[in-house]
Amino acid sequence: MSGLSVTEAVVRSGVVAVLRAPTADAFSAVSDVLVEAGITALEVTLTSRGAIEAIGGLRRRLPAHVAVGAGTVLTPDDAKASVDAGAAFLVSPVSVPGIEGFDVPAYPGAFTPSEIFAAARTGAPLIKLFPASVVGPRYLKDVHGPLPGVRIMPTGGIEIADVAAWLTAGAAAVGLGGPLIGDAAAGGSLARLAERARRAVDAVAYARA
Repeated sequence: MSGLSVTEAVVRSGVVAVLRAPTADAFSAVSDVLVEAGITALEVTLTSRGAIEAIGGLRRRLPAHVAVGAGTVLTPDDAKASVDAGAAFLVSPVSVPGIEGFDVPAYPGAFTPSEIFAAARTGAPLIKLFPASVVGPRYLKDVHGPLPGVRIMPTGGIEIADVAAWLTAGAAAVGLGGPLIGDAAAGGSLARLAERARRAVDAVAYARA
């Protein structure tokens, strides 16, 4: 996928599943459940041991329409290792100079309107609003008043029950970590993960109906 089509795939998914755990050992099984439920954008966080290897493995085994990216990308070296492993996009919690120089889209983190505007001016096709739970959907709606053309992906502490509200407020997609993954990446129930994933997908469909 090209950079543009990757971002469109992320937006089309509506939910970006943020995979974070002490190790990436269970990410393959977790990803299978998520994709089966209809979540087709996965962010493998680099704070998980074995994340780089997991990115490569997921890219090789998952269908081509699934966008697998790297999260918590904090340095250009992180970005290079992720892209070399096959990451289709890069996500950071903050603005990191130098990670936008690779041949995949980079989604920087921002919080204030000034930070969001500055990130958008770098050409980032999607801005990660982080931590989103500190504010709420009304904040996003207010930011979009003067910045209507900026695509924003709220992430951080968002509950599945709030997904529809964020999308209705103008979010291009929503990043879901703990409330979606739960303990599934650490040996927890995959059946319960499947139920949560279906709820998230249903929330996207409801918001976009």
